[in-house]
Amino acid sequence: MNLTFKVVDFDSKEQKATIELRDKILRKPLDMQFTAEQLAAEKDDIHLATYLDGELVACLVLMHYTDSHLKMRQVAVDDTQQRKGIGQLMVLESERIGKAKGYQYMFCHARDVAAPFYKKLDYYILGDSFEEVGIKHWKMEKVL
Repeated sequence: MNLTFKVVDFDSKEQKATIELRDKILRKPLDMQFTAEQLAAEKDDIHLATYLDGELVACLVLMHYTDSHLKMRQVAVDDTQQRKGIGQLMVLESERIGKAKGYQYMFCHARDVAAPFYKKLDYYILGDSFEEVGIKHWKMEKVL
């Protein structure tokens, strides 16, 4: 498996491709669309793209939250590539990036169905479940 990771520039061709993947995997199934404002708000975020043999197969967004906390959001793996370990490797790469930038914690709002995935990667649940975009979520965190 020839897997490569790349931090892509905001508003680049590569970053626009990650938006298409996120839309396909995370938004369309919920009958949702990104707004121009939502996408513009990601200008200062870190956009990580994952390529398999040169083709985009997964991505995520890292958002500065506090000096110690980095929020992982919009984690998407193409449906043809799920359950192959790609998401796990991408999350581990994002943790490496966060740690290198001086963050001490990574957290996310994990969909209920994704919570076991994050638990395997040593994320722990903080607080009670909550609803976001009409789906049950958990705040999950990991010490980097």
